[in-house]
Amino acid sequence: MWRSVFWTLALCSCGSLLFVVSPTDADDWPYWRGPARNDVSLESSGWNGSAWLQGENWDASVGEGSASPIVVGDRLFLTGWSGNRDTLVCLNVETGREIWRQSDDAPRYGRHAVGDQSFYSGACSTPEFDLESGLLFTLGIDGDLIAWDTKQQGRRVWSVNLYERYKAGRRPEVAVRRKTQRDYGYVSSPLVLGPQLIVEVGGPAGNLVSFAKQTGRELWISESRDEAGHSGGPVPIMVEGVPCVAILTLRNLVVARTDRASAGRTVAVYPWTTDFGNNIPTPAVSEDSVIITSAYNHSAMCRLDISLSGAMKVWENELASGVCSPVIHKGHVYWAWNGVHCVDFETGRELWTGGRVGSQGSCIVTSDDRLIVYGNKGDLSLVETAERSPDRFLELASRSVLNRTDAWPHVVLSGGRVFCRDRSGQVKCLTLRR
Repeated sequence: MWRSVFWTLALCSCGSLLFVVSPTDADDWPYWRGPARNDVSLESSGWNGSAWLQGENWDASVGEGSASPIVVGDRLFLTGWSGNRDTLVCLNVETGREIWRQSDDAPRYGRHAVGDQSFYSGACSTPEFDLESGLLFTLGIDGDLIAWDTKQQGRRVWSVNLYERYKAGRRPEVAVRRKTQRDYGYVSSPLVLGPQLIVEVGGPAGNLVSFAKQTGRELWISESRDEAGHSGGPVPIMVEGVPCVAILTLRNLVVARTDRASAGRTVAVYPWTTDFGNNIPTPAVSEDSVIITSAYNHSAMCRLDISLSGAMKVWENELASGVCSPVIHKGHVYWAWNGVHCVDFETGRELWTGGRVGSQGSCIVTSDDRLIVYGNKGDLSLVETAERSPDRFLELASRSVLNRTDAWPHVVLSGGRVFCRDRSGQVKCLTLRR
């Protein structure tokens, strides 16, 4: 088993492109943050100089949750909670027609939940699709990790409850001067790398656990024993030719190896602790650099260069994102949180900011150098990147798509369609102009 597992990883370590970008159709959006796991799309925004949205195709309701949709071929997959059950729904991308659904008993909140329950409920972890096997992996807020076979109407292949097996307790109080304890349950997305599935467990034995994706058998546990953060999950990164993953835990940025010789071993740790346990934005990776950010008491953004001997800070500024994960593209960093922001990747200097996005926000960079921004309770807009507007924020168009609850779920672009969801489970599909 180990020979099979790590032969694939050894092949992947030969080049960062093969390791980071899976062989997926350009129109697919099969993972958290898209086909390259970085919110950079190969598709155009559809802007023709005066308009970009052709119309609204369909809408649906799938139940509560903040997980983003994923798209593979003509299938859209979403998770939602209602009636004490988590449900995985498969819809036709073009029509919104339901093809199949599978459900499982689940609470509305995780068993150790504390704080902010008016802001979230249901599954927050975006599903992960495996293009090789057709398996789809979901992680419920109460720790139910399940592998579903999409080739057989979502038949359950294997499952494990992470709380029960790995005994993760309530996230501890991490603030020094005031009571700010928070625990949102399991929120990070699983990560498929070759034949393994890497999950942030946050148990006393280790922060990360690797499972055989076909069987659920445990392969390794990370050296880091940090409690789980509240971010979107582990991110692939190549460090001096060695395949690794970066994860923002409750206490630190941790980079761990995934190669055969040293799987789970820590190569870099950088302290980053936030009041409320709110290390939420997913680390953004560009080659051997990582950008991390948070708000609250640690309101800052920081670029780190990673080597096998540790992390070196390149810059840190006083800008921040409390929720939206940064997007790195052509020497710039973008995010949507209390406005839309752009900073220089090399220096951290702010280039521009603007817009009406509040705490809820996400964004995608398109192939024609524009930003699709989604935020608030369902506001969608199109913004020029610094490639087209280097000195000022410039919004091209905007419209209200949904208006009921927080737009925590990430906006998705796939096949000339934009998919928007809110926390209550309302989903809309809009078509871009071609």
